[in-house]
Amino acid sequence: MVAEQNHKGCTTLFLLCFLLGTLWEISIAQIRYSVPEETEKGSFVGNIAKDLGMELSELSEHGARIISRGKKQHFVLNVKSGSLVTADRIDREEVCAQSAECLLNFNVLVENKLKIHSVEVEITDINDNAPHFLVDELELKISETTAPGTQHLLENAYDQDVGVNSLQGYELSPSHHFSLKVQSTSGGVKYPELVLERALDREEEAVHHLMLTAWDGGEPLRSGTARIRVTVLDANDNAPVFSQSVYTVSVPENVPQGTILLTVNATDADEGINSQVRYFQVKSPGKISQIFQINSVTGELSTLQNLDYEETEFHEIEVEAQDGLGLRSRAKIHVTVLDVNDNAPEVTITSVTNSIPENAPPGTVIALFHVHDRDSGENGQVLCSIPGDLPFKLEKKVDNYYSLVTDRTLDREQVSVYNITMKAKDFGSPALSTDTHILLQVADINDNSPAFSQSAYSAYIQENNPRGASIYSLTAHDSDSEQNALVTYSIMDSNLPLEAPPLSSYISINSETGVLYALCSFNYEQFREFQLRVTARDSGNPPLSSNVSLTLFILDQNDNTPEILYPTFPTDGSSGVELAPRSAEPGYLVTKVVAVDADSGQNAWLSYRLLKVTEPGLFSVGLHSGEIRTVRTFLDKDALKQNLIVAVTDNGEPPLSATVTVTVAVADSIPEILSDLNIQASPETQDDSLLTFYLVIAVAVVSCLFFAFIILLLAIRLRRWWMLQVVQAPGDHVEGVTSSQFLGIDGVRAFLQTYSHEVTLTTDSRKSQLIFPQPNYADTLISQQSCEPKESPLPTQSLLHTKDEQAFFQDFLLNDASRILNNTNGELQVASNIGIPSHVSFCNHLFIIFCTVFSLCISC
Repeated sequence: MVAEQNHKGCTTLFLLCFLLGTLWEISIAQIRYSVPEETEKGSFVGNIAKDLGMELSELSEHGARIISRGKKQHFVLNVKSGSLVTADRIDREEVCAQSAECLLNFNVLVENKLKIHSVEVEITDINDNAPHFLVDELELKISETTAPGTQHLLENAYDQDVGVNSLQGYELSPSHHFSLKVQSTSGGVKYPELVLERALDREEEAVHHLMLTAWDGGEPLRSGTARIRVTVLDANDNAPVFSQSVYTVSVPENVPQGTILLTVNATDADEGINSQVRYFQVKSPGKISQIFQINSVTGELSTLQNLDYEETEFHEIEVEAQDGLGLRSRAKIHVTVLDVNDNAPEVTITSVTNSIPENAPPGTVIALFHVHDRDSGENGQVLCSIPGDLPFKLEKKVDNYYSLVTDRTLDREQVSVYNITMKAKDFGSPALSTDTHILLQVADINDNSPAFSQSAYSAYIQENNPRGASIYSLTAHDSDSEQNALVTYSIMDSNLPLEAPPLSSYISINSETGVLYALCSFNYEQFREFQLRVTARDSGNPPLSSNVSLTLFILDQNDNTPEILYPTFPTDGSSGVELAPRSAEPGYLVTKVVAVDADSGQNAWLSYRLLKVTEPGLFSVGLHSGEIRTVRTFLDKDALKQNLIVAVTDNGEPPLSATVTVTVAVADSIPEILSDLNIQASPETQDDSLLTFYLVIAVAVVSCLFFAFIILLLAIRLRRWWMLQVVQAPGDHVEGVTSSQFLGIDGVRAFLQTYSHEVTLTTDSRKSQLIFPQPNYADTLISQQSCEPKESPLPTQSLLHTKDEQAFFQDFLLNDASRILNNTNGELQVASNIGIPSHVSFCNHLFIIFCTVFSLCISC
């Protein structure tokens, strides 16, 4: 039992400490000022910057501003001076009516920091209103039989000020028959009553005039007056009398219009028509007459409008009863309005952000809002909540302010938009609630690198591909958005050998699409595969990247013919002949053709076959081995030297092949085969010896003719030189000789006849070709010259006299001699282009015949 009590005591202490701590936080966060009413616009209220602990520059930098939840703004924040000033002239009676305390609450929001501070300003009252009565003259009718001490209710005076400035009391002018008594209600409202001190006598004084004064306690003191007219009635006249001086009733605010709240009752002691009482509602300030009405006959009080607890909690109604004689009496009705839960909580969003980066730390403020319920008690208590599966939470601030903050780190790639529903629910019965929706966009940051769908890729391409052909396409996906998801591709490195050309000469990649292109034609035999690393990089800040390996396989094509390794053409002077003994049995392995193909796969599968043999059916070759074997035994009629042409073909499409000639000598040993070959070759050797002999004779003859031709040419040149000497002799030796009979070097060149002779001889053919074109004369002077006397005018002189003529002779000999023989690639061509005068054409033809004979000899 003692332990349980200790536990309860600890719990109570903990709750008390928590409550005190909460109140301490609220008191610290709240700023309070006081300003009298009716101050001028722009009047100083308080130094808000100092009280907020901020510098003047920070007010504007952080966006400090006043929020007043939709009410009229009575104050302004001057960010330059850091002061709180009035926005207009404030009338306390207009803002707070008759409330004992007039408090204006608003909040200062620091926008950038999303911090809110509560500010409360009290509007103090000044004595700017004097008490006043609704009518200037009050009229009472009192019977002369009324007993002394009777109290008669008078009309109240009204003062809109509060406190000491409000109505403090009443004063009656001096009178022998009446005195004044001031009563107070439970609410502190004072109302006057006229007390009859002495019996009235109608015959003595039928009317009494009094003066009622109401005064307040302000400085300076203010007052208001009303005249009282008391009419003394005859002894048989009686005024109505209410059963109660004050009627009270409590009614819920949600009663419908026309509901009867209570019934007042007044009786009259008179008889007949004088005893009939009617009821009236006394005029009062405000809207009381628009809310209630009283039935003049029955005295029933009913509602004209819906009652609103939040607007007015208490109503005071003054009712007057009047009989047939006009005698009146008054009573008061106090109506207390009870609150019902008829107002749903109101949510006012003060500040909200529509977008938040996904890397925002927990506790980042998204929205700041105020919750208010106009009801009271439990009906006005509000609980705010959001769905529990969201990464957000609500934090309670001062003055019913809440902030919506992040509870954990967000991820845009999982959820990019949040539709947050905040529910504000009161504790009334039935409970009312309000839903507020906030649409929050999660802004992307570059927190995801591009990702490939595979860890490694493989691509295949045929060798001998065209340049610029598309090889493969790589695509990387980035979970981010917009610029952060814009991916570019590049090639980083490869496993090519160091001595190989750079990778950029083989492969390129489209940086936007990721398509790879071949920049060259690949050769399978050069390299069969290589790896490269492709990098995908986004455009975020900072950029993120990822790599992937791509293996490029070169597919083989049949682009290489088989290469024969054995047998090969001998380079050391040997015969390169394979031996096969005469006694070889069928199937004897003579030799083996060895070949390789640089291609691979079926393109490198080789097959062997015989294309041509000396003795068909004597040898065979293995289809895939290339082994040359005998099919049968050798016969005496079989030639000792067998030539086999072997074709090696691959299995590609189309197939490529190569051939090799294999010479097989049928003999048991090398000396034997040499002797046999010499015996068989002796007739041919004799024929070759005869042919050689004839050829030597032909060459000798041609050489003699050539020397003879040279001598002839020298003689002609000497004759020309002699004639030139004659021409250049003194003039007395050539007198009488016409210029037309001179035929010097220039003349010879003028009458040249051009011949072009072409002789073509080959060593493989015994046929030759000789072409003699028709002569083309440059002029007809030669024929004219033939008609002239042929005797020489200067027989004793040489025509070859000058150095120019000698040089021409040497050039003639050298040029013509160099064109005699021209042997290229096994062919003998003899060409001669000689310009010779007409009188030596015989020598020209002789030279042509010499060249022809010489060529024929060589051909033979």
